[in-house]
Amino acid sequence: MVSVGGNFYSVPDATRRRTVEAHTLADEVRTLEDGTLIAAHLVLESRHGRLVEPGHRIIHTGRRRHDGQGEIGTLVLGVGDKVAQRPLAFYDAIGQALAQELRA
Repeated sequence: MVSVGGNFYSVPDATRRRTVEAHTLADEVRTLEDGTLIAAHLVLESRHGRLVEPGHRIIHTGRRRHDGQGEIGTLVLGVGDKVAQRPLAFYDAIGQALAQELRA
């Protein structure tokens, strides 16, 4: 993480150096390592905030869980973990189904 203006912004886990350059623009914080852009974030309006880009954290699959049905899967553990993305139509269909149940 780099600290800029009272907020923390993520850098990739693979960042090799502990010292990086942070450039603050009007609407963006850019982080460079050896002159190469490694991260860019929108500026947070608040203070004491944390902004973590999902691709900046390595997902560790060493911790496993048992789902009770004979299947073992990876436990999702916080910021940066990847989850399935669904189209908004999926959630619209759920909302409509729930509304139908409430009317019945």
